[in-house]
Amino acid sequence: MQIGVTFPQTEIGNNPQDIRDYTQAVEALGYRYILAYDHVLGAGLDTRPNWTGPYNSETCFHEPFVLFSFMAGMASTIEFATGVIILPQRQTALVAKQAAELDLLSGGRFRLGIGVGWNDVEYQALNEDFSNRGARCEEQIMVMRALWREKAITFHGRWHTIDNAGINPLPPRRDIPIWIGGYNEVTIKRIGRLGDGWTIFRAPSDEIRASIERMHGYAVEAGRKPEQVGVETAMSLNQVPEAGWEGYIEGWRALNAQYLAVNTMGNGFTSLKQHLDALTRVAHVAGVKP
Repeated sequence: MQIGVTFPQTEIGNNPQDIRDYTQAVEALGYRYILAYDHVLGAGLDTRPNWTGPYNSETCFHEPFVLFSFMAGMASTIEFATGVIILPQRQTALVAKQAAELDLLSGGRFRLGIGVGWNDVEYQALNEDFSNRGARCEEQIMVMRALWREKAITFHGRWHTIDNAGINPLPPRRDIPIWIGGYNEVTIKRIGRLGDGWTIFRAPSDEIRASIERMHGYAVEAGRKPEQVGVETAMSLNQVPEAGWEGYIEGWRALNAQYLAVNTMGNGFTSLKQHLDALTRVAHVAGVKP
């Protein structure tokens, strides 16, 4: 299982030097990848007194494609994953182009995690339909994979029309792994049929094991091998006490997860050093080595 980190973007601030120092420090510690969340816009609360979302316009979110391109020039081995890009609120061909460029500039160190999101305020502002986002997401996956494979494609779908056009440059691998986040059964089926993996940020349990088995069953129904669909998770330090770190990590190893990102946000840290000190302690427990 590859151990990575969740970029603490809601707490790290906007100093490019801090982002550089964080990137180089986690690579030096031996972490294998950096995962970043995605929100394009945050809702203003002055007109939404009953807002219950976890983020708003006061919450900082660095744009993942730009962020990772910056990081890729600062580090040589660490990989990058979105967790997750809210795909249906973005233009499909543009995401395919941005992902291909990032994959090229990072030397093939990128995985594209996608999801359908929860914030209808963003969808409205980006002029996309919130109500059909799940169904559109499936067609978006097909379009992106076709654009990554071929120099030019012709595609006529329900929501996309491309007439003999393509992106350039193409990703070096002519493909980029697509990992899908979400928890309802429709999403689990989608992952089994179309995804390279499932991004699931919950604790290991018998319930999760059963969900993974169902996902693999959907993969078999789609003519795929279960091992073609991996599992990625996270460990949030504000939810798992230090005494429980080892057991949590081992629990996910027992479920054959391929990736686990350590999330240091939500602990009241006010400095970059505090985030890195916590990651240093986790690295020791998890056996992460340079």
